Amino acid sequence: MIPIVTERLVIRNWRAGDQPLFRLINSDPAVMRFFPARRTADEADRFMDVLAANIDRDGFGFTALELRASGACIGFCGLHRTDAVPSLPGGAVEIGWRLAPDHQGKGYVTEAAQAWLAHGFEALGLPEIVSFAVWNNDRSTAVMRRIGMHHDPAGDFDHAAVPDTHPHLKRHVLYRIGAKEWRERKRRT
Repeated sequence: MIPIVTERLVIRNWRAGDQPLFRLINSDPAVMRFFPARRTADEADRFMDVLAANIDRDGFGFTALELRASGACIGFCGLHRTDAVPSLPGGAVEIGWRLAPDHQGKGYVTEAAQAWLAHGFEALGLPEIVSFAVWNNDRSTAVMRRIGMHHDPAGDFDHAAVPDTHPHLKRHVLYRIGAKEWRERKRRT
């Protein structure tokens, strides 16, 4: 993957030095509020290895976000193939993110997500990109709206990977944007 550079960020593949941050965001109660479990350090390390390997295979994935000013890794954002949404064909491409608590609310996710949409539609020629979140994850759905995605209520679903022990996390809302819609939005701005 070629790094993507935005005004404040470098979007790049994972490095061994990113492990402490990756462990933090996967174990932090606030960051993981909408997930059924937090990851141990070993689980986070294995997950980071999987994400890095998938980038090499597809040319995209959930990639590290680095602050240009300091070189600090602050979280991740990217595109990922998913089979989680029952109303979509297998291998649909989703956009997702996760940030360390100290870096939330500063527009970094919106900036990175806009860059990933541009890359997905322009460089990769994707026809559509989707995103989904727990129904009351207002921060994530606000980002989805800011980057031009629209809610598709007909596609809302109960996430099969969420255990029945966490019924409050099962219901997910689906947002989507097509290449044509993205190009029209880009032309207007």
